Amino acid sequence: MTTPAAGTLHIVATPIGNLGDMGARAIEVLRAVDAICAEDTRRTRPLLMHFGIDRPLVALHDHNEAQASASIVRRLLAGESLALVSDAGTPLVSDPGYRLVRAAREAGIRVSPVPGASALVAALSVAGLPSDRFVFEGFLPAKASGRRERLQGLAGESRTVILYEASHRIVELLDDAAAIFGAARHAVVARELTKLFETVLDGPLGELATRVRADPNQQKGEFVVLLEGADDPADARLAEGRRVYALLGAHLPPSTAAKLAAELTGAPRKALYGQGSDA
Repeated sequence: MTTPAAGTLHIVATPIGNLGDMGARAIEVLRAVDAICAEDTRRTRPLLMHFGIDRPLVALHDHNEAQASASIVRRLLAGESLALVSDAGTPLVSDPGYRLVRAAREAGIRVSPVPGASALVAALSVAGLPSDRFVFEGFLPAKASGRRERLQGLAGESRTVILYEASHRIVELLDDAAAIFGAARHAVVARELTKLFETVLDGPLGELATRVRADPNQQKGEFVVLLEGADDPADARLAEGRRVYALLGAHLPPSTAAKLAAELTGAPRKALYGQGSDA
């Protein structure tokens, strides 16, 4: 008996809001595959119905990816072709799927991208910040201590920093970023991109935090936050000093932690003192 040729795993981008951004090739591929792997089938099914796509759905999410990948790879090896989509945008960008892609590639299966919308690229294209070099951090930790620790590690970054954030944490993120990066650091808050209530706000972090806190409408939806990179060596030293101070402050008195952090990083001691609070 002849072994069938392996199928193809298509990684298909879908709109992040405006359905007009659905590509013709994406529709063609989704109509042709044997099944579609989706992060949340309840969200994907209406999208498929809108475009007249009637294919079986397979759930693939953070909680079942390791187990489901083996079954999907077996189907691909048997000759089926499948597609992977996320809830919105390009799969695997702050979404599940890399374990499946790795397993498919290790099995010798062709993995083919079908490009399309991506929230981080869309936000970067309209931000007016340097776009030749950037770093994408996705969602920061939900807990305040973890979020601040990650921000402290990024404050000296010279590249544009791109983050995703949920609506119920956007104010806290901007407040923490202003405290750690400095209220004067330029930033952009892109909300509900491609959707009816799309807004793109830019300005110093301190002003953005105040503006978003004062306007409940600016606290709704899905957010991409972009932070201008540090361009001054003194800013980078201060950012590193604050990071080291926070670490030392967990074990030493504030004055001692500030003194040691200043000696280790070259940051001004007075600028560090009192920066490590996690209230």
